Amino acid sequence: MAEVKKHLLTAGGLADLENELHELEVNRRREIAQKIAEARELGDLSENAEYDAAMDEQRDIEARVAQINKILANYELISDDEGDTSVITMGCKVKVRDMELKKDMEYKIVGSTEANILKNRISNESPIGKALIGAKEGETVKVASPSGIIKYKVLSFKK
Repeated sequence: MAEVKKHLLTAGGLADLENELHELEVNRRREIAQKIAEARELGDLSENAEYDAAMDEQRDIEARVAQINKILANYELISDDEGDTSVITMGCKVKVRDMELKKDMEYKIVGSTEANILKNRISNESPIGKALIGAKEGETVKVASPSGIIKYKVLSFKK
């Protein structure tokens, strides 16, 4: 049987998931139950848009609860204290310069479960994440992209 892939999480990512799960299970379930009850009071459920919307929302909440529970049942915590401090590892905040655009960017390298480019959290499995893992301050890494090779210079990093 194939080995199940572990979800790599930082301590902050784990706390975020646990908080989201609590919010969904305690508050959102209560809210949606109230919406369903109110929609039922409106009468005929076959043509009740409020009831349909509430049921759709309930399905979405339950799907997310199941997804979080699956992650929490099979995760590995990325420790900020472990590993070589002379090279970039998982959990590091990294400041890089795009050598072509001359633009500085800052990322935190996390597991794919936590990755969110809008929060500058990139996956260790992404092309740039892979290239940065193991790099040192001052090094230039090359990342293959659809538009060609992009070079990033590591300006600094910290655990």
